[in-house]
Amino acid sequence: MIILLIFIFLVIILIDVPPLVKQRMWKDLAAFSVLFIIGVVYSLGVFYDWPLPNPVKGLEMLFRFKP
Repeated sequence: MIILLIFIFLVIILIDVPPLVKQRMWKDLAAFSVLFIIGVVYSLGVFYDWPLPNPVKGLEMLFRFKP
C-alpha cells in the first residue's frame, strides 16, 4: 500500500512540476511544494497512524480572531 502511495505522489510530481519549471513560475512551484509536502506528511501520518493535529481547529482559531 505504501508503494502505491509513493507511486501516486511521484506521478503527481511528474505531471505538475515540469510545466512550472519550464514556464519559470517559481512562486507557484514554491506554493505547490509546500502544499505537496503537507499532503505527503498527512498521508503518511494516516497510513502509519501518527498523531496528527486537526487542521479544523487552526481554521476555527483563525476565523474567530477579530482585530
